[in-house]
Amino acid sequence: MAGPKQDGKAGFVILIAHINMVLYSTSFWIQTGVMPYLSKRLGMDAIMFGNLQTTFAVIQLLGGPLFGRFGDLFGGRAALSLAYLSSGFAYLLMGLSTSVPLLFLSRLPTVFMHGMQAAQMIVTDLSSESERAGALGKLGLSYGVGMIIGSTTGGLLISNYGEPFAAYTAAAGCVLNTFVVMKYIPANTKPVIVTKENKSETAHSKSIFSVKEILRLLSIPGAASVLAIKTITGLPMGVFQSMFSVVAMDYFKLQAEHNGYLMAYIGVLQMVMQGLVVGWLTQRIAEKVLFLWSVLLISLVGLATALMTNIFQFCLICIPMSLGISAFYLITNSILTKIVPPTDTGAMLGLNMCAHSLIRSVSPTIGGFLFELYGFSSFGYMQFLVNLLVFFYILIRSPN
Repeated sequence: MAGPKQDGKAGFVILIAHINMVLYSTSFWIQTGVMPYLSKRLGMDAIMFGNLQTTFAVIQLLGGPLFGRFGDLFGGRAALSLAYLSSGFAYLLMGLSTSVPLLFLSRLPTVFMHGMQAAQMIVTDLSSESERAGALGKLGLSYGVGMIIGSTTGGLLISNYGEPFAAYTAAAGCVLNTFVVMKYIPANTKPVIVTKENKSETAHSKSIFSVKEILRLLSIPGAASVLAIKTITGLPMGVFQSMFSVVAMDYFKLQAEHNGYLMAYIGVLQMVMQGLVVGWLTQRIAEKVLFLWSVLLISLVGLATALMTNIFQFCLICIPMSLGISAFYLITNSILTKIVPPTDTGAMLGLNMCAHSLIRSVSPTIGGFLFELYGFSSFGYMQFLVNLLVFFYILIRSPN
């Protein structure tokens, strides 16, 4: 964007996107606190609750690419509004749920509940390539603020007013967010480049449900390999995260209160790493170098996790773990948005979110199997071996 006036306007829009992210995250974590208590009150057992979580992940997996195409075709304001209205509708249905089928039904609107993806689209459109990883990382900082506010507020609302009221509060937050978007976010935030090349880029199918467009993006050099690496590297971490509540109770023997403190500690670490440290590193080290070494760091963290014996050691391991994970995810997001034309960043971010949803879909099953047969240490060894292989693969493929 050219000129100080435009730069100032872009900065204001990014600020609004961060405010949106805090509100979105606050609402999401309020309803996250509602879900286990409401499902238990409705008589769901652990297996059925796992099926509910898998249903959510599969629906998100299907919606990611569609949402990305929607954002590319209709602009940032429409994408954010769709994400927040979908979230609000899902939370409203959750509050109205008086049976298990209704609770499952409340997951259907989440097909377009991609608030982080929409905010990433806005920030990608308005940031330069050299600052993109840091700009995307700061969204993680805003998300973390909402996570802390939402978790605390949700617990208080559930304790004092019940699960339905907390769910309605989350829905109201999404409606408020939509009003903010309609008031302050411009209809289109993508840069306008009038050239023959740009015209050819925008001359592709205008359909949201376009398999051809998805295949075209995957055929761009580097896109499929980065997405594959992201999925393979992220799977062991997803397995560990899916089983963390079980690990906290059965392995560390933590009470609910202490588990809350641990989650808050991890949340603060992620905020610092995503919002400050990774951006600082990308200004001094090439992204491809950080990409490679973040994979190695994640691998070594896996080995340390397998060998640890107490909660204090785990708290220490969380520091390099948060750094490695934050750097890896932010840099892959940045790389993926740079290898496609500006007109396709939303769709590419949608495919990127598919990788996360795919991991969430299969992780609980794999995690439960490994934990039952081989114990907690198997998560760490899996992370170590898988990511070590990925590290050598990247090193051999890209020696420079």
